[in-house]
Amino acid sequence: MASIRIGSAFGIPIKLGVSFLLVVPLLAYLIGVQMELTVQLLNDTFGAGIDPAPLTDGATPWLLGLAAALGLFVSVFFHELGHALAARRYDLETQSITLWFLGGLAQFAEMPEDWHKEFVIAIAGPIVSVAVGVVCYVGFVLLPAEFPAVLFVLGYLAILNVVLAIFNMLPGFPMDGGRVLRALLSRNRSRLEATQIAAGVGKGFALLLGFAGIITLSIFWIAIAFFIYIAASSETQQIFVETAFEGLSVADLMTPAARLDTVTPEFPLDRLLERMMRERHTGYPVLEDGELVGIVTLEDLQERADDADDVVADVMSTDLVTAAPTDEATSALRTIQREDIGRILVVDDDGSLAGLLSRTDLMKALEIAQRSRSIPAEPRSLEQ
Repeated sequence: MASIRIGSAFGIPIKLGVSFLLVVPLLAYLIGVQMELTVQLLNDTFGAGIDPAPLTDGATPWLLGLAAALGLFVSVFFHELGHALAARRYDLETQSITLWFLGGLAQFAEMPEDWHKEFVIAIAGPIVSVAVGVVCYVGFVLLPAEFPAVLFVLGYLAILNVVLAIFNMLPGFPMDGGRVLRALLSRNRSRLEATQIAAGVGKGFALLLGFAGIITLSIFWIAIAFFIYIAASSETQQIFVETAFEGLSVADLMTPAARLDTVTPEFPLDRLLERMMRERHTGYPVLEDGELVGIVTLEDLQERADDADDVVADVMSTDLVTAAPTDEATSALRTIQREDIGRILVVDDDGSLAGLLSRTDLMKALEIAQRSRSIPAEPRSLEQ
């Protein structure tokens, strides 16, 4: 999703999705419109005596709606931060936390395979939401009645955080409840089987939520249902692929250096384009005196200026994404997907070129593993 970075917390980049900027005004409006109903709910739930009159005067409902909407997204941020800090406990990297129109998303470099670790990480978010709700409620109780606007925001966030925790614990994999379900299923099942069951439950939940959204004309529910269904399918495909590559190293799948076609930095680009068309390769390692100095791809050629004197050195990439021959194949796959590249260079400890691992190599290996191990893998997950 399109997003902008606004800062960091505990070294984790914090981003705002473009959709966040669209949904906050809408949410503020909806809260403002329902001001009297919400105040009545707070009074009935907490026995508060908030007078709705000053809260519905002039622009006050919209300002309070904006404050409550922003407070809700801050609460969502703390929810996702709970996941991230729990993951850090197990030395798992959180690449970013993004706030968008459906809430928040903590993006992990990888999820743990140990069921206990996944359980702890998944449950951490709802626990934080409940804690934030309790803090808001304590502030609501202790604050004098002379501050009805602040009471409204605190009471609203106290209820919404508990609702957020409960909703996230529903078994809509890959929501928190779905991940908790997979973790518990993984205690006595393979990760693949546990994922299939949890994803099936998640898809069923998504269909029910989508149907409810259609009946109630709730676009928000329909959007959540669509996201859950697609995310469950995607995660299942990823686990299929990882299972197929289980026990394989990069060296098992790569094309060795001796079989690679390479170029030098002085190689003319016009001739390189002809060579790509003839050999049907779209990426070449660049070697100078036998030393790896870069890689040149078809994308590099497409971005160049139309100059007949250009050579490989003018356009090649020197910021190399590499793997070691002993790395797990699944680790290289995640790197290729994360960096959105077509190939990864394999280098030995001394920095010399050992081979190249491409998406095509992975696709071929997946097909072989699928036939030999009877794993119903989904090749589309490699093509995305």
